[in-house]
Amino acid sequence: MGPVDYLVVEFPGNRMTGEGLPLLVDLVDRGIIRILDLVFVRKDADGSVVALELKDAGGGMDLTVFEGAASGLLGQDDIDEAGAALEAGNSAGILVYENVWAAPFARALRRGGAQLVAGGRIPVQALLASLDAMEA
Repeated sequence: MGPVDYLVVEFPGNRMTGEGLPLLVDLVDRGIIRILDLVFVRKDADGSVVALELKDAGGGMDLTVFEGAASGLLGQDDIDEAGAALEAGNSAGILVYENVWAAPFARALRRGGAQLVAGGRIPVQALLASLDAMEA
């Protein structure tokens, strides 16, 4: 397997336009990622977090292509943690995906005796700030 990542994407006011969905499907179709879990949640005004059925999450968008994307990696504690990060009245998509593109690279490294000793992600805001500072 390649590395597995997750995203929690908040939709203010529960407004999901679906603009990113074709791009997500394209990543899957091209074998770049494999969706392991996709869950939508809503945080109500009272702070309660509710998992939504795909048919109820899309606001009229066709999300049937994602049916069955449930590996069991996401548990209620993960949903609660994602919900804690949301503002009341908003919803979110929780996506767990495998970086399929990296699997052959990882296998080759392991065959050569290498091992991953650190990893991380640079937030976009930090990257942009660094690039702005270099230009100044």
